[in-house]
Amino acid sequence: MLNKGLDAQGYIAPEGALGRVPREFRTVVAMARDRVVDVFGARLNSAYLYGSIPRGTARVGRSDLDLLLVLLEEPTEEDRADAHSLDEALDKEFAEIDGAGTLLVSRMQLLSDLETYDLGWFVACLCTRLLGEDLAEYLPRYRPDSLLARETNGDLALFLPRWRERIADAADTEEARRPLVRYMSRHLVRTGFTLVMPRWNGWTSDLREMAEAFAVYYPERADEMRAAAVLGYEPGGDLAVLRSYVDDLGPWLAEEYARVHGVKAPRPDQS
Repeated sequence: MLNKGLDAQGYIAPEGALGRVPREFRTVVAMARDRVVDVFGARLNSAYLYGSIPRGTARVGRSDLDLLLVLLEEPTEEDRADAHSLDEALDKEFAEIDGAGTLLVSRMQLLSDLETYDLGWFVACLCTRLLGEDLAEYLPRYRPDSLLARETNGDLALFLPRWRERIADAADTEEARRPLVRYMSRHLVRTGFTLVMPRWNGWTSDLREMAEAFAVYYPERADEMRAAAVLGYEPGGDLAVLRSYVDDLGPWLAEEYARVHGVKAPRPDQS
């Protein structure tokens, strides 16, 4: 990563492109695009693909199909039900993917001042347009600075109580805990990376590269972050791992993040 994900002016470069979609995933991407139009029609402003598939790093049978749909109005329960049905149908039909996930947001929310350095950055830098208006045209260019760090991942402390509840509510089996390990591992590694992102001065979505960047500045926590990166790709179901996340690594990381970058601006629906 000689340029560390930046363009010649030092801004974060868009990381995906339709031309990078691996051959094995082109059919499912084309079908997803058609189904989005069929299901959402006039409700849709824009549709984006994100994650490993547009980055060109997806693994057959192991990677998700990740979609972001921008609707003209605030998403309703009917919209969410339609998205869930779309995800289930794609997952059932295509063995190439290990699940599909569709996020819904409104155009107004995405382009709001509050979301400029969170959802806005996500669309401008991490998403690849499939359909409709390219909303990146209304957004600024982004540097890997402290403002971006704060507004993307400066809310870890809010997640930890919810994570503890999810762990307590999960069935006492490795199979039930495996999705939690995957999700929480990825969240912690990405938060650890954005903690050091301004000093590292770059961007990557590779969990192992994120962990190594973090390790440069926090060697005392390096082994934990490297282990979390591995579990983000190949999750186990160890309850001790989850407890270490919510009782040790997570609280430490939330406190250090707030000390270095501050706390993310609160959202209206934030309890």
